[in-house]
Amino acid sequence: MSKVKDKIEIIIADDHMMIREGLKQLLELDGTMKVIAEANDGEECLNLLNKKIHPDILLLDINMPKKNGIEVLEYIKQNKIPVKVLILTVHNEVEYLLKAVDIGIDGYLLKDSSYDELKEAIDVIISGNTYIQPSLLPALNESMEDYALDKEKIEWLTKRELDVLRLISEGCSNKKISDELTISERTVKNHISHIFRKIDVEDRTQAAVFAIRNKIS
Repeated sequence: MSKVKDKIEIIIADDHMMIREGLKQLLELDGTMKVIAEANDGEECLNLLNKKIHPDILLLDINMPKKNGIEVLEYIKQNKIPVKVLILTVHNEVEYLLKAVDIGIDGYLLKDSSYDELKEAIDVIISGNTYIQPSLLPALNESMEDYALDKEKIEWLTKRELDVLRLISEGCSNKKISDELTISERTVKNHISHIFRKIDVEDRTQAAVFAIRNKIS
């Protein structure tokens, strides 16, 4: 029969010792939480988890040596490690948040948040829900709408059109695309015209940005 934990067990992964020590003091002062391990880089964090340490929550920084927080998160999700992950970061750029949400984050909080916000995030995550800092939600919602629209546009493209779009993103001329795909330049032009219409862009630069943004390679 497994022992019921009387405190929320936490691992802190951050390459700044002062941040780790400060977080540990704040969390343990609460009386309901216990920091059971610390890691100063991504590899050390994964080594801890692979040693069968079973925290309830991992507080995870993004900017870390060896493996960054996004790589650590991907490993955790791919290997189904049973830990809830709360990213605690300075990055308010929506691209990081969108990537974390796409992988499967449990929470995302900025480091300039108050302790009360951190405690609320932990409580929400422990209850089985997802916590995203409220100030980041408008940008996230807008980006997710754009992401869904891009995905729909990509589905309209044929395999050959995807090949052409990939080569456009690599800076290839129509002649180079023609040679690469063994088709005529006129056919290339027709494909490009169809691509522009389907993904709603006006020139090759916009098409290249669309391809890079959506990792068409």
